Amino acid sequence: MRKFSQDFQTELYDLMKWRRDVRHFKPDPVDPELLRLCLNAFQMAPSVGLSEPWRIVAVNSADARQKSLDNFKAANADALAGYGKGQAELYATLKLTGMRDAPVQLAIFCEEDTPKGSGLGAQTMPEMRRYSVVSAIMSFWLATRAYGLGLGWVSILDPVQLRHDLDLPDNWSLVAYLCVGWPKEETETPELETVGWEMRDAQLTTLIER
Repeated sequence: MRKFSQDFQTELYDLMKWRRDVRHFKPDPVDPELLRLCLNAFQMAPSVGLSEPWRIVAVNSADARQKSLDNFKAANADALAGYGKGQAELYATLKLTGMRDAPVQLAIFCEEDTPKGSGLGAQTMPEMRRYSVVSAIMSFWLATRAYGLGLGWVSILDPVQLRHDLDLPDNWSLVAYLCVGWPKEETETPELETVGWEMRDAQLTTLIER
């Protein structure tokens, strides 16, 4: 069995503790080779039936980025309208996307009916393919943090509209829109906790026994 040192085990938990959802980026570019190195995490990620259903779209053109940002603005306005006055005022002050300045932007999709894996493990729970994509994203997220990069996950979007704007197949479902770049600052405290939106549960994870 491959064994890891105690120092590595401690560093691993430090990595998870310092992984943050970043929305404030420096303008500095990301070396394409470094990005490729981090993207290798997808190849090592687990997937149901070894289906590897993730599809990674680099959103590079000015047109594609503008459409994606417009999508966010519309969805964000709808979300704001759903909150009461007090919470709406706080919501309006939140920076919920780094899409205006992140040098790297990736739209991550799941191919819902991929033939790879022959449906193993997804017959009764087809959503396992999307869960597999989420697992791969987390591996990528930790890899970017290990190299000093920041990553922000944008979820305030109309997924169908984004798929249409990027001219992608109908059987691809949006899982995440990721902004990647060099963070302006580093902190182990979630930004939403800092601004008072919500607090992280300080208690240890509780197991429910049956």
